[in-house]
Amino acid sequence: QVLSFVIPTQLQSATRRVLHRLFHTRSCLFVVLHVALQAAVFGEYTWEVFVYCWELQFHLLLLLLPYLLLAGNVGCFILCSRANPGIITKSNHASLVKIYAYDGVLFQKGIVCPTCNMEKPARSKHCSFCSMCVHRFDHHCVWVNNCIGAFNAKYFFLYLFTLTAMAATIAIITAAFLIQVVLLSNMMRGSYIDDQGQERAVEILFLIQHLFLTFPRIVFMLGFVILLTLVLGAYCCFNLYLALTNQTSNEWYKSRRYGWSHHLTLQPHDRRVVYKNTYSKGVWMNLKEIFKPPTVLERKKK
Repeated sequence: QVLSFVIPTQLQSATRRVLHRLFHTRSCLFVVLHVALQAAVFGEYTWEVFVYCWELQFHLLLLLLPYLLLAGNVGCFILCSRANPGIITKSNHASLVKIYAYDGVLFQKGIVCPTCNMEKPARSKHCSFCSMCVHRFDHHCVWVNNCIGAFNAKYFFLYLFTLTAMAATIAIITAAFLIQVVLLSNMMRGSYIDDQGQERAVEILFLIQHLFLTFPRIVFMLGFVILLTLVLGAYCCFNLYLALTNQTSNEWYKSRRYGWSHHLTLQPHDRRVVYKNTYSKGVWMNLKEIFKPPTVLERKKK
């Protein structure tokens, strides 16, 4: 509100339109950014790291592993972004309603989607990005520009796993190359003259600064892929937890408003509602449901 008096009205309106376009509508911007980041990382890896590692006689299969993971990742990306996540239509609504029972807490029977004008099946949600209800809705992923639902969740999980493995592999190979450079140069046993003219033994901070000045792009890329590996690894573990417990991101977020109990009960008005995940069927069956959903979407009548 304070900035509204300083920023011109036209600029405020344009900013709101841009933010709405980026974060509230389907856009290929994040897909382009995704491709650009991958191209930048693999360009640096191919141009410098691969060549240096090959000269240092790293194993060829190890050096080619990131490319193999990239091929798998691109395939999963295309499948995830192009696949039908589970769009609910009038033709398949009757069959999708029968798949999951309403738990009476997160999903109530008789709730009608005002946009689609249909009763919401259990575990479904209306996506504001795509303007449609999605069966077993997890979330809308801007990086693949598609909803993640019952019928492309497996592709998203494999896409996330291969992306994490790819970043980790590049980080390991790059770190191994820099360590090999340090060992071959015998730098750790050397010394340097500081600003006061005193001779000091090489420390880790000095070593990192020296490597950054010698291989600036490689060190910068290493920092980026390490950070990416940590973030993606944490998110991958979270998605694995959701898969093993048969939850979606949407259900996990909504369930935080309720307590947990061994039994699903609707308590009296003076006590809070206690939530229990009734969709979990054991680890094996939960994983099977991700990779083989209970049913398939009926094809839209031509």
